[in-house]
Amino acid sequence: MQTALTELLGCRYPVILAPMFLVSNAKMCIAALKAGISPCLPAHNYRTDEEFRKAIQEIKSAASGPLGINLITNKSNLYYESQLKTCVELKVDYIITSLGSPEKVIRACKPAGIKVICDVIDEQYAKKVELMGADALIAVNNLAGGHAGKLPPEVLIPLLLKNCKLPVISAGGVGNHAQMKAIMDMGACGVSVGSPYIATVEAPVNHEYKQALVDYGEEDIVMTTKISGTPCAVINTPYVQKIGTKQNWLERVLNNNKRLKKWAKVLTFYKGMKALEKAAFGATYQTVWCAGKSIEHVHSIRTIEQVTKELMGE
Repeated sequence: MQTALTELLGCRYPVILAPMFLVSNAKMCIAALKAGISPCLPAHNYRTDEEFRKAIQEIKSAASGPLGINLITNKSNLYYESQLKTCVELKVDYIITSLGSPEKVIRACKPAGIKVICDVIDEQYAKKVELMGADALIAVNNLAGGHAGKLPPEVLIPLLLKNCKLPVISAGGVGNHAQMKAIMDMGACGVSVGSPYIATVEAPVNHEYKQALVDYGEEDIVMTTKISGTPCAVINTPYVQKIGTKQNWLERVLNNNKRLKKWAKVLTFYKGMKALEKAAFGATYQTVWCAGKSIEHVHSIRTIEQVTKELMGE
């Protein structure tokens, strides 16, 4: 299947293995490349530049194909500058920017021939990044796992296509071939898929997390502000039901205080990420698992190649 995405990146299928906090690693990226799709590795999954560089080099030496890196481009990412420098030095194929302005990334990547794709949730921001020189848009819709958008894909995709000239890649709500075809029929040139790939042999998370994606469905996905302070899609496990999905009164007061909200958000984010890490890798009753509504179509733990073939209808 040839689309604007396969032409832009040079991959066989118009599918990006979405960058997933804690989940995405070198092993998954290598398997994705061998399956004919393009993986995007989150730089924030690595604590040191040495580990980050090692992962990129490992992937490049084990498989050929377009490798992307996801960069958090706001002030919360203390390693932003060094991560960007590493991406340029190691000549990754593209960068997906999230949660901040991509201007600095675009300036650094254009001379190096690195493509820049930007997460967007509305047409206003899409117009801004287009003017900055972005190469494509990731349309994050309200069905996505983790930090989702506000609009459904059937509204967001046509809105972006009407207001921008850049290729649009849809993120959220794709778990099988029928859903992928529906998204492509709306005008998207490809999809960014995350949740179905968590329930794979190659994913580094524990078996309980993978099995949860098999056992739970679309109706079990809820939005919580307790993870990072902004709405985040998670599975509604008994533990999530117990702690609730809204911040308590103290957290709300701190997040609305002009002097304290920056540090309150940092603390909330840190606590939330630690909770996700424990649930993903350790034996714990504190099960907070990120996932999107596409888990409705996850019926078994498979390989990355098998998930890809199902998406492509093969």
